[in-house]
Amino acid sequence: MNLTGAELDAAVLAAGQGDRSALESVLQSVQEPILRYCRGRIGVGERHLFSADDIAQEALMAVMTALPRYRDQGRPFMAFVYGIASHKVADAMRVVGRTKSDPVEIIPETPSVSGGPEQLAIQADTSERMKQLLQLLPEKQREVLTLRIVVGMSAEETAQMVGSTPGAVRVAQHRALTKLKDELSRSGGIDERRA
Repeated sequence: MNLTGAELDAAVLAAGQGDRSALESVLQSVQEPILRYCRGRIGVGERHLFSADDIAQEALMAVMTALPRYRDQGRPFMAFVYGIASHKVADAMRVVGRTKSDPVEIIPETPSVSGGPEQLAIQADTSERMKQLLQLLPEKQREVLTLRIVVGMSAEETAQMVGSTPGAVRVAQHRALTKLKDELSRSGGIDERRA
């Protein structure tokens, strides 16, 4: 059950005052957007110590524990939620940067060929290339692209989340995509005639 803006605000207020039913409604409403956001920033799969789903779960828990202390500051509640998710993603990326191993639960008896080594290599290369490309962008442009393209928010919704205007969001998105296209063209990643 996804709540609309006014319904979500009312449920957040009730949940902060201890209403368990309202808390459940709030968590159900923010769970999917948090998951899409984390998957957009981290990628899908469990190539590291944790997956995007793990980070989304941590963000959801943080939202739940922060609700009693939450105070409306003139921004949508979802901006607060995405702020928490953004911090959880950043924390996870710092851990990944420090850890150079990928643990597994059990040692396999035989090598796994699901998808084949070529497919796994292509997926890993594509994911790594996408991360490198996104790192070329300023943080605000990365956030705008994630919210607009991965999460699927409108320019108006994204503007509320990042504290900007819809026009500025559209400009940031255009500049980010242009910069990525130019980088891909420069590095030979795309054919200029088809782009």
